[in-house]
Amino acid sequence: MFKKLCICFSMLALPASAQDKAFTLDAPETLIETGLLKHILPRFSLKTGIRITVQSGDGDARFGPAGTPVFRNGDNVWFFDAPSEPDIEAFLTWLQSDVGKRTIDTFAPDGTALFSSDVSVKATVKTAILSGDKAIGEKVSLSRCGRCHVINETNRMNAIGSSPSFALLRSFSDWQERFETFFLLKPHPAFTQVEDVTEPFAEHLPSPIAPVEVTLEEIEAITAYVGSIAPADLGAPIKSQ
Repeated sequence: MFKKLCICFSMLALPASAQDKAFTLDAPETLIETGLLKHILPRFSLKTGIRITVQSGDGDARFGPAGTPVFRNGDNVWFFDAPSEPDIEAFLTWLQSDVGKRTIDTFAPDGTALFSSDVSVKATVKTAILSGDKAIGEKVSLSRCGRCHVINETNRMNAIGSSPSFALLRSFSDWQERFETFFLLKPHPAFTQVEDVTEPFAEHLPSPIAPVEVTLEEIEAITAYVGSIAPADLGAPIKSQ
C-alpha cells in the first residue's frame, strides 16, 4: 500500500515539474511575422522539454537590439537578451549549437533562406579617395622627394639608399595616411614647409638642408600618384626553422 502511494505522489508531481521548464519570450511583431519562431521553438522544445511562450511585451527573455547576437536577417542582426537562468541559458546554448544554427539556416518558407546564423562582424575595407592629379604628383615627387627616395626608375640611381622607396612605402597598410601627413613624421618636420599649414622655422633652428616647400594641393597630387604605383613585392614571409 505504501509503495502504491509513493508511485501516485510521484505521478502527481510530474506535471508540476514539467511546468517549471518554461519561460516567456518577448519578440517584436516584425520577427514573429517572419515565421522563424514557429520554425525553431517547437524543435527546441522537442529536444529539451522546455516550453517557450511568445508574447508581446515584458518576458523572461527577449529578442531585440541588445544582448548576445544569435542570427541575422540581411544586414539586421538579432540579439537574445535574458537573465542567467538554466532554462533560458539552455535555449541560448541551443541557438549557438550546430543543431540550432542549422535549424536557423534551413528556414526557407519560399525556398530562399531568410535568416543566417552567421553573426560574425564583416570587415569593412576603406577605399582610398584620391582626388589629386597623378601627373603633377609624379613631377612634384621627383623634384621635392627624389633627392632622398626612389620615386621610380627615373631617379633610381640618385636617391639615398637608406631611405625607403615609394614602392616600398606603398606596400604599407597605412601608406595613404603616411603620405598625407608626411610633413609631421620624422625627419620631415626639420626641413619641410607646407604653405599655410606649418610654422616658419625658428631663427635658431634653421633647416639643416635646403627646405622642401610644398602646398596641400601638391601633397594631394603626390598621394594620388603613389596610389597609382604598384606596391613593392616583398616576397613570402621568412619561415623560422
